[in-house]
Amino acid sequence: MSTRLPPENTPHSSPSSSDKPPAGQVAYGGATLPQGPRPSATPGLAIAALVVGIIAFLVGLVPVFGALVGIAAIVLGVLALHRRQSKGLSIAGIALGGVALLVSLATTIGFGAAINSASEQRPVSAVVESSEPTTAPVAPATEEAEIVETAEPAPIGTAEPAPAATVEPAPVESAAPEPEPAAAAQVSPEFASALLKARSYSEMLHMSKAGLYGQLTSEYGEKFSPEAAQYAVDTVAADWNANALAKAKDYQTQMAMSPEAIRDQLTSEYGEQFTAEEADFAIAHLND
Repeated sequence: MSTRLPPENTPHSSPSSSDKPPAGQVAYGGATLPQGPRPSATPGLAIAALVVGIIAFLVGLVPVFGALVGIAAIVLGVLALHRRQSKGLSIAGIALGGVALLVSLATTIGFGAAINSASEQRPVSAVVESSEPTTAPVAPATEEAEIVETAEPAPIGTAEPAPAATVEPAPVESAAPEPEPAAAAQVSPEFASALLKARSYSEMLHMSKAGLYGQLTSEYGEKFSPEAAQYAVDTVAADWNANALAKAKDYQTQMAMSPEAIRDQLTSEYGEQFTAEEADFAIAHLND
């Protein structure tokens, strides 16, 4: 009796297109499929971080403002790294912003400490000046009263009217110094404080007239009113040429800057804000 054998050739299902692995994976028994090109990102944030970092480095000596620009450079650099943009540009922007932040913070702290020490050591001269005229006219009045009292018995003893005529002009002269206290009293406490601050900034930090006005009225600085700040910069006894020369020598000795770079820094609206004439004077006497 014979047995039946199964057919040797059995149909197999052919692999369809749906069984193929996606690109980038290894097929069973096959080679690695190539991946598609990745889109390249434009390094806009990295470039912005570098540019802002350079600006922050240039204005790092400006109190508060240099710190704000430095923080902006650091934030842009971190965002650029997070988005996988140019690593070199991003790190350069972060480094420049960090240096500017540290320098600006150190300058701000130094300014504050210097101003506080100056205000503690020096009394408010404007208040003393305003109080002095109030007591000065009192002395002539008492002396004149004494003269009148001593002169009164004289006509009685001699019975002559002539001494009475010589005493009459004295009260007229005593009324002359009275307008001075009224003029001194017109200076408000805010104006006196602004003048004291302006004197401290000019003598210790060698600031320009425009820079001093900006520091007095800045919301991040002294917050004086524009009127008080204008009174202070117009009244303070400052030699702006000497201040410009002192700043120029600081840049030359501490940062080894060239004369042209020092001139630009002295006249820049983001720098010291001296006039062109004051900057020319400083450059001309830089090596004196």
